[in-house]
Amino acid sequence: MEPLPIRRNILSLIMHHHSTALAGIALGFITFMFHHFHNPYMATLFAALSIALLSLTVSEVAEVLAERLEEPYGSFVLTFTAVIVEIILLFLILLEAGNNENAMETVKGGIISAVIVDMNVLLGLAVFIGGLAFKEQEHNEDTSSTYTTILLVASSALLVPSILHYTIGDSEALEKASMLIAGVLFLFYIAIFIFQTKTHTHFFKATARSRMFRFKKRQEEEEELEVEEEDLFERMSTLFNFIAIFALIAIIGYIAEIFANEGMKLVSEYHFPVGLAGLLIAIISVSPEIITAIKAAKNDQIQRVINIAMGASTVSIMLTVPILLAMSYTTDHPLTLDFNTLQIGALILTIILAWKTTDDGETNYFEGTSHLIFFTCYAIVLAFM
Repeated sequence: MEPLPIRRNILSLIMHHHSTALAGIALGFITFMFHHFHNPYMATLFAALSIALLSLTVSEVAEVLAERLEEPYGSFVLTFTAVIVEIILLFLILLEAGNNENAMETVKGGIISAVIVDMNVLLGLAVFIGGLAFKEQEHNEDTSSTYTTILLVASSALLVPSILHYTIGDSEALEKASMLIAGVLFLFYIAIFIFQTKTHTHFFKATARSRMFRFKKRQEEEEELEVEEEDLFERMSTLFNFIAIFALIAIIGYIAEIFANEGMKLVSEYHFPVGLAGLLIAIISVSPEIITAIKAAKNDQIQRVINIAMGASTVSIMLTVPILLAMSYTTDHPLTLDFNTLQIGALILTIILAWKTTDDGETNYFEGTSHLIFFTCYAIVLAFM
Protein backbone atom coordinates (compact mmCIF):
# COMPACT_ATOMS: atom_id res chain seq x y z
CA MET A 1 0.00 0.00 0.00
CA GLU A 2 3.03 2.31 0.14
CA PRO A 3 3.37 3.39 -3.55
CA LEU A 4 -0.04 5.16 -3.68
CA PRO A 5 0.70 7.79 -0.98
CA ILE A 6 4.11 8.34 -2.54
CA ARG A 7 2.52 8.96 -5.95
CA ARG A 8 0.04 11.37 -4.36
CA ASN A 9 2.84 13.25 -2.60
CA ILE A 10 4.82 13.58 -5.83
CA LEU A 11 1.73 14.73 -7.74
CA SER A 12 0.88 17.36 -5.13
CA LEU A 13 4.52 18.47 -5.14
CA ILE A 14 4.46 18.94 -8.91
CA MET A 15 1.15 20.82 -8.83
CA HIS A 16 2.25 23.00 -5.92
CA HIS A 17 5.71 23.96 -7.14
CA HIS A 18 5.18 23.97 -10.88
CA SER A 19 1.85 25.74 -11.31
CA THR A 20 3.85 28.66 -12.71
CA ALA A 21 5.27 26.50 -15.50
CA LEU A 22 1.87 24.94 -16.24
CA ALA A 23 0.26 28.39 -16.35
CA GLY A 24 3.03 29.60 -18.67
CA ILE A 25 2.51 26.67 -21.05
CA ALA A 26 -1.28 27.15 -20.96
CA LEU A 27 -0.88 30.85 -21.79
CA GLY A 28 1.50 29.86 -24.57
CA PHE A 29 -1.22 27.67 -26.07
CA ILE A 30 -3.70 30.56 -25.84
CA THR A 31 -1.10 32.78 -27.53
CA PHE A 32 -0.84 30.34 -30.41
CA MET A 33 -4.64 30.28 -30.80
CA PHE A 34 -4.92 34.09 -30.93
CA HIS A 35 -1.99 34.21 -33.38
CA HIS A 36 -3.67 31.58 -35.56
CA PHE A 37 -6.92 33.60 -35.62
CA HIS A 38 -5.02 36.85 -36.40
CA ASN A 39 -5.67 38.73 -33.17
CA PRO A 40 -2.38 40.62 -32.59
CA TYR A 41 -3.57 42.42 -29.45
CA MET A 42 -4.38 39.33 -27.40
CA ALA A 43 -1.55 37.30 -28.94
CA THR A 44 1.01 39.91 -27.82
CA LEU A 45 -0.50 40.20 -24.33
CA PHE A 46 -0.66 36.46 -23.68
CA ALA A 47 2.78 35.91 -25.22
CA ALA A 48 4.28 38.46 -22.81
CA LEU A 49 2.58 36.81 -19.81
CA SER A 50 3.61 33.33 -20.96
CA ILE A 51 7.25 34.36 -21.46
CA ALA A 52 7.32 36.01 -18.01
CA LEU A 53 5.89 32.93 -16.25
CA LEU A 54 8.12 30.45 -18.09
CA SER A 55 11.14 32.69 -17.41
CA LEU A 56 10.18 32.64 -13.74
CA THR A 57 10.27 28.83 -13.81
CA VAL A 58 13.68 28.98 -15.49
CA SER A 59 14.77 31.27 -12.66
CA GLU A 60 13.47 28.80 -10.05
CA VAL A 61 15.46 25.94 -11.61
CA ALA A 62 18.50 28.23 -11.88
CA GLU A 63 18.14 29.01 -8.15
CA VAL A 64 18.46 25.32 -7.33
CA LEU A 65 21.61 25.14 -9.45
CA ALA A 66 22.89 28.38 -7.91
CA GLU A 67 22.62 26.93 -4.39
CA ARG A 68 24.61 23.88 -5.44
CA LEU A 69 27.32 25.83 -7.24
CA GLU A 70 27.62 28.65 -4.62
CA GLU A 71 28.89 32.16 -5.30
CA PRO A 72 30.03 33.59 -7.65
CA TYR A 73 29.07 30.66 -9.90
CA GLY A 74 25.51 30.63 -8.57
CA SER A 75 24.84 34.18 -9.71
CA PHE A 76 26.35 33.33 -13.11
CA VAL A 77 23.70 30.67 -13.65
CA LEU A 78 20.91 33.13 -12.77
CA THR A 79 22.26 35.91 -14.97
CA PHE A 80 23.12 33.69 -17.94
CA THR A 81 19.64 32.15 -18.08
CA ALA A 82 18.08 35.63 -18.04
CA VAL A 83 20.47 36.86 -20.74
CA ILE A 84 19.61 33.89 -22.98
CA VAL A 85 15.93 34.87 -22.82
CA GLU A 86 16.88 38.50 -23.50
CA ILE A 87 18.97 37.52 -26.55
CA ILE A 88 16.16 35.35 -27.95
CA LEU A 89 13.60 38.16 -27.60
CA LEU A 90 15.85 40.83 -29.11
CA PHE A 91 17.08 38.67 -31.99
CA LEU A 92 13.55 37.69 -33.01
CA ILE A 93 12.60 41.38 -33.01
CA LEU A 94 15.72 42.09 -35.06
CA LEU A 95 14.45 39.62 -37.67
CA GLU A 96 11.44 41.89 -38.11
CA ALA A 97 13.68 44.77 -39.25
CA GLY A 98 13.00 44.00 -42.93
CA ASN A 99 9.24 44.46 -42.44
CA ASN A 100 9.24 47.06 -39.69
CA GLU A 101 11.33 50.21 -39.48
CA ASN A 102 10.93 50.38 -35.69
CA ALA A 103 12.43 46.94 -35.02
CA MET A 104 16.10 47.98 -35.02
CA GLU A 105 15.52 50.90 -32.64
CA THR A 106 13.46 48.63 -30.39
CA VAL A 107 16.40 46.22 -30.17
CA LYS A 108 18.83 49.01 -29.29
CA GLY A 109 16.41 50.35 -26.70
CA GLY A 110 16.02 46.84 -25.27
CA ILE A 111 19.79 46.41 -24.84
CA ILE A 112 20.17 49.62 -22.84
CA SER A 113 16.87 49.20 -21.00
CA ALA A 114 17.94 45.77 -19.70
CA VAL A 115 20.73 47.45 -17.74
CA ILE A 116 18.46 50.34 -16.67
CA VAL A 117 15.90 47.83 -15.34
CA ASP A 118 18.53 45.64 -13.62
CA MET A 119 20.22 48.56 -11.89
CA ASN A 120 17.13 50.59 -10.99
CA VAL A 121 14.04 48.36 -10.81
CA LEU A 122 15.70 45.13 -9.63
CA LEU A 123 18.26 46.76 -7.35
CA GLY A 124 15.90 49.55 -6.30
CA LEU A 125 12.98 47.31 -5.33
CA ALA A 126 15.18 44.77 -3.54
CA VAL A 127 17.09 47.41 -1.58
CA PHE A 128 13.85 49.25 -0.73
CA ILE A 129 12.06 46.12 0.52
CA GLY A 130 15.16 44.84 2.30
CA GLY A 131 15.66 48.25 3.89
CA LEU A 132 12.12 48.28 5.27
CA ALA A 133 12.63 44.82 6.78
CA PHE A 134 16.13 45.29 8.25
CA LYS A 135 16.74 49.07 8.34
CA GLU A 136 20.30 48.61 7.01
CA GLN A 137 21.83 45.71 5.10
CA GLU A 138 25.50 45.02 4.58
CA HIS A 139 27.35 43.61 1.58
CA ASN A 140 30.92 43.31 0.36
CA GLU A 141 31.82 46.80 -0.85
CA ASP A 142 34.49 45.34 -3.16
CA THR A 143 31.67 43.75 -5.19
CA SER A 144 29.85 46.99 -6.00
CA SER A 145 33.11 48.92 -6.47
CA THR A 146 34.39 46.38 -9.01
CA TYR A 147 31.11 46.09 -10.89
CA THR A 148 30.53 49.85 -11.17
CA THR A 149 34.08 50.29 -12.51
CA ILE A 150 33.47 47.56 -15.09
CA LEU A 151 30.12 49.02 -16.13
CA LEU A 152 31.50 52.55 -16.41
CA VAL A 153 34.26 51.35 -18.75
CA ALA A 154 31.78 49.28 -20.79
CA SER A 155 29.31 52.14 -21.19
CA SER A 156 32.17 54.44 -22.23
CA ALA A 157 33.13 51.89 -24.90
CA LEU A 158 29.58 52.07 -26.27
CA LEU A 159 30.10 55.81 -26.78
CA VAL A 160 32.61 55.16 -29.58
CA PRO A 161 30.17 54.06 -32.33
CA SER A 162 27.67 56.72 -31.22
CA ILE A 163 30.31 59.45 -31.54
CA LEU A 164 31.23 58.22 -35.03
CA HIS A 165 27.57 58.20 -36.03
CA TYR A 166 27.08 61.84 -35.06
CA THR A 167 30.46 63.12 -36.31
CA ILE A 168 31.58 61.18 -39.40
CA GLY A 169 28.20 59.75 -40.43
CA ASP A 170 29.87 56.99 -42.49
CA SER A 171 27.78 53.78 -42.29
CA GLU A 172 30.72 51.55 -43.24
CA ALA A 173 32.94 53.07 -40.55
CA LEU A 174 30.08 52.70 -38.07
CA GLU A 175 29.71 48.97 -38.82
CA LYS A 176 33.46 48.37 -38.45
CA ALA A 177 33.62 50.36 -35.21
CA SER A 178 30.62 48.44 -33.83
CA MET A 179 32.33 45.12 -34.59
CA LEU A 180 35.58 46.25 -32.97
CA ILE A 181 33.82 47.52 -29.83
CA ALA A 182 31.83 44.28 -29.57
CA GLY A 183 35.11 42.34 -29.76
CA VAL A 184 36.70 44.57 -27.10
CA LEU A 185 33.70 44.06 -24.78
CA PHE A 186 33.87 40.29 -25.23
CA LEU A 187 37.61 40.18 -24.45
CA PHE A 188 37.02 42.43 -21.45
CA TYR A 189 34.37 40.00 -20.21
CA ILE A 190 36.81 37.08 -20.44
CA ALA A 191 39.23 39.03 -18.22
CA ILE A 192 36.39 39.79 -15.78
CA PHE A 193 35.30 36.13 -15.73
CA ILE A 194 38.83 35.04 -14.74
CA PHE A 195 38.94 37.82 -12.13
CA GLN A 196 35.61 36.66 -10.64
CA THR A 197 36.14 32.92 -10.69
CA LYS A 198 39.89 32.46 -10.24
CA THR A 199 41.95 35.30 -8.82
CA HIS A 200 39.54 37.45 -6.78
CA THR A 201 36.52 35.31 -5.89
CA HIS A 202 36.51 36.87 -2.39
CA PHE A 203 35.48 40.19 -3.96
CA PHE A 204 32.08 38.70 -4.80
CA LYS A 205 31.26 36.89 -1.55
CA ALA A 206 29.57 38.13 1.60
CA THR A 207 31.97 39.51 4.20
CA ALA A 208 32.32 37.98 7.66
CA ARG A 209 30.60 41.03 9.12
CA SER A 210 27.53 40.70 6.89
CA ARG A 211 27.39 36.95 7.53
CA MET A 212 27.27 37.56 11.30
CA PHE A 213 24.55 40.15 10.72
CA ARG A 214 22.36 37.38 9.26
CA PHE A 215 23.29 34.65 11.72
CA LYS A 216 20.44 35.16 14.21
CA LYS A 217 17.78 35.36 11.53
CA ARG A 218 19.02 32.16 9.91
CA GLN A 219 18.93 30.41 13.30
CA GLU A 220 15.30 31.45 13.79
CA GLU A 221 14.33 30.17 10.33
CA GLU A 222 16.28 26.91 10.53
CA GLU A 223 13.41 24.85 11.98
CA GLU A 224 10.94 26.15 9.39
CA LEU A 225 13.32 25.31 6.55
CA GLU A 226 13.72 21.75 7.83
CA VAL A 227 9.98 21.02 7.72
CA GLU A 228 9.48 22.59 4.29
CA GLU A 229 8.80 20.17 1.45
CA GLU A 230 11.69 19.82 -0.93
CA ASP A 231 11.08 21.13 -4.44
CA LEU A 232 11.00 18.57 -7.26
CA PHE A 233 13.95 20.27 -8.96
CA GLU A 234 15.91 20.06 -5.71
CA ARG A 235 15.40 16.29 -5.72
CA MET A 236 16.60 15.95 -9.30
CA SER A 237 20.17 15.80 -10.52
CA THR A 238 22.09 18.79 -11.80
CA LEU A 239 22.00 17.33 -15.33
CA PHE A 240 18.20 17.02 -15.20
CA ASN A 241 17.89 20.64 -14.09
CA PHE A 242 20.08 21.85 -16.96
CA ILE A 243 17.95 19.84 -19.41
CA ALA A 244 14.80 21.38 -17.89
CA ILE A 245 16.21 24.89 -18.33
CA PHE A 246 17.06 24.33 -21.99
CA ALA A 247 13.64 22.77 -22.66
CA LEU A 248 11.87 25.76 -21.11
CA ILE A 249 14.05 28.19 -23.05
CA ALA A 250 13.12 26.37 -26.29
CA ILE A 251 9.41 26.88 -25.49
CA ILE A 252 10.09 30.54 -24.66
CA GLY A 253 11.84 30.93 -28.02
CA TYR A 254 8.79 29.65 -29.90
CA ILE A 255 6.42 31.98 -28.04
CA ALA A 256 8.88 34.89 -28.38
CA GLU A 257 8.68 34.54 -32.18
CA ILE A 258 4.93 35.24 -32.01
CA PHE A 259 5.53 38.06 -29.53
CA ALA A 260 8.07 39.74 -31.83
CA ASN A 261 5.94 39.37 -34.94
CA GLU A 262 2.66 40.57 -33.46
CA GLY A 263 4.23 43.12 -31.11
CA MET A 264 6.05 44.96 -33.89
CA LYS A 265 2.79 45.19 -35.85
CA LEU A 266 1.14 46.93 -32.91
CA VAL A 267 4.08 49.31 -32.41
CA SER A 268 3.79 50.48 -36.03
CA GLU A 269 0.00 50.52 -36.18
CA TYR A 270 -0.50 52.58 -33.02
CA HIS A 271 2.77 54.58 -33.20
CA PHE A 272 3.73 53.20 -29.79
CA PRO A 273 6.94 54.87 -28.47
CA VAL A 274 9.84 52.69 -29.63
CA GLY A 275 11.92 53.35 -26.50
CA LEU A 276 9.03 52.32 -24.28
CA ALA A 277 8.62 49.11 -26.29
CA GLY A 278 12.30 48.29 -25.63
CA LEU A 279 11.75 49.02 -21.93
CA LEU A 280 8.77 46.65 -21.74
CA ILE A 281 10.82 43.90 -23.40
CA ALA A 282 13.56 44.44 -20.82
CA ILE A 283 11.07 44.22 -17.95
CA ILE A 284 9.66 40.94 -19.33
CA SER A 285 13.11 39.36 -19.65
CA VAL A 286 14.33 40.64 -16.26
CA SER A 287 11.13 39.88 -14.28
CA PRO A 288 12.32 36.48 -12.92
CA GLU A 289 15.53 38.06 -11.62
CA ILE A 290 13.50 40.82 -9.97
CA ILE A 291 11.44 38.24 -8.04
CA THR A 292 14.61 36.30 -7.08
CA ALA A 293 16.30 39.50 -5.86
CA ILE A 294 13.29 40.55 -3.78
CA LYS A 295 13.21 37.13 -2.10
CA ALA A 296 16.94 37.41 -1.36
CA ALA A 297 16.52 40.91 0.12
CA LYS A 298 13.66 39.74 2.37
CA ASN A 299 15.99 36.97 3.63
CA ASP A 300 18.69 39.57 4.31
CA GLN A 301 20.88 38.26 1.47
CA ILE A 302 21.76 41.66 0.03
CA GLN A 303 25.10 40.34 -1.25
CA ARG A 304 23.19 38.09 -3.59
CA VAL A 305 21.05 41.04 -4.74
CA ILE A 306 24.18 43.04 -5.63
CA ASN A 307 25.65 40.05 -7.48
CA ILE A 308 22.47 39.49 -9.47
CA ALA A 309 21.74 43.14 -10.33
CA MET A 310 25.26 44.20 -11.26
CA GLY A 311 26.30 40.82 -12.63
CA ALA A 312 23.26 40.74 -14.94
CA SER A 313 24.02 44.28 -16.12
CA THR A 314 27.61 43.33 -16.88
CA VAL A 315 26.56 40.26 -18.84
CA SER A 316 23.84 42.26 -20.64
CA ILE A 317 26.40 44.65 -22.09
CA MET A 318 29.40 42.38 -22.56
CA LEU A 319 27.70 39.24 -23.84
CA THR A 320 24.34 40.36 -25.23
CA VAL A 321 25.93 43.05 -27.40
CA PRO A 322 28.66 40.88 -29.04
CA ILE A 323 26.35 37.86 -29.48
CA LEU A 324 23.47 39.90 -30.92
CA LEU A 325 25.83 41.76 -33.24
CA ALA A 326 27.36 38.49 -34.47
CA MET A 327 23.90 36.95 -34.97
CA SER A 328 22.70 40.04 -36.83
CA TYR A 329 25.24 39.35 -39.60
CA THR A 330 23.26 36.22 -40.47
CA THR A 331 20.38 38.57 -41.42
CA ASP A 332 20.03 41.34 -44.00
CA HIS A 333 20.11 44.00 -41.29
CA PRO A 334 23.40 44.06 -39.30
CA LEU A 335 23.19 45.66 -35.87
CA THR A 336 25.23 48.81 -35.19
CA LEU A 337 25.94 50.23 -31.75
CA ASP A 338 24.97 53.84 -32.38
CA PHE A 339 22.79 54.39 -29.33
CA ASN A 340 21.12 57.76 -28.91
CA THR A 341 22.11 60.44 -26.40
CA LEU A 342 19.29 59.62 -23.96
CA GLN A 343 20.20 55.92 -23.85
CA ILE A 344 23.92 56.45 -23.23
CA GLY A 345 23.28 59.33 -20.80
CA ALA A 346 20.75 57.29 -18.77
CA LEU A 347 23.13 54.32 -18.74
CA ILE A 348 26.06 56.35 -17.39
CA LEU A 349 23.89 58.17 -14.81
CA THR A 350 22.49 54.81 -13.65
CA ILE A 351 26.00 53.47 -13.04
CA ILE A 352 27.03 56.63 -11.16
CA LEU A 353 23.88 56.37 -9.00
CA ALA A 354 24.58 52.69 -8.25
CA TRP A 355 28.16 53.57 -7.32
CA LYS A 356 26.97 56.25 -4.86
CA THR A 357 24.28 54.06 -3.25
CA THR A 358 26.46 50.95 -2.75
CA ASP A 359 30.04 52.21 -2.30
CA ASP A 360 30.03 52.07 1.52
CA GLY A 361 28.92 48.43 1.72
CA GLU A 362 25.56 49.33 3.30
CA THR A 363 22.10 49.87 1.82
CA ASN A 364 18.81 51.25 3.15
CA TYR A 365 15.30 51.88 1.83
CA PHE A 366 16.07 55.50 0.85
CA GLU A 367 18.77 54.34 -1.58
CA GLY A 368 16.27 51.91 -3.11
CA THR A 369 13.78 54.76 -3.46
CA SER A 370 16.39 56.83 -5.32
CA HIS A 371 16.79 54.12 -7.98
CA LEU A 372 13.03 53.74 -8.40
CA ILE A 373 12.56 57.52 -8.83
CA PHE A 374 15.33 57.61 -11.45
CA PHE A 375 13.68 54.76 -13.37
CA THR A 376 10.27 56.47 -13.22
CA CYS A 377 11.73 59.65 -14.72
CA TYR A 378 13.44 57.63 -17.49
CA ALA A 379 10.16 55.83 -18.31
CA ILE A 380 8.26 59.16 -18.48
CA VAL A 381 10.78 60.55 -20.98
CA LEU A 382 10.46 57.41 -23.16
CA ALA A 383 6.65 57.61 -23.06
CA PHE A 384 6.69 61.09 -24.64
CA MET A 385 9.39 60.47 -27.25
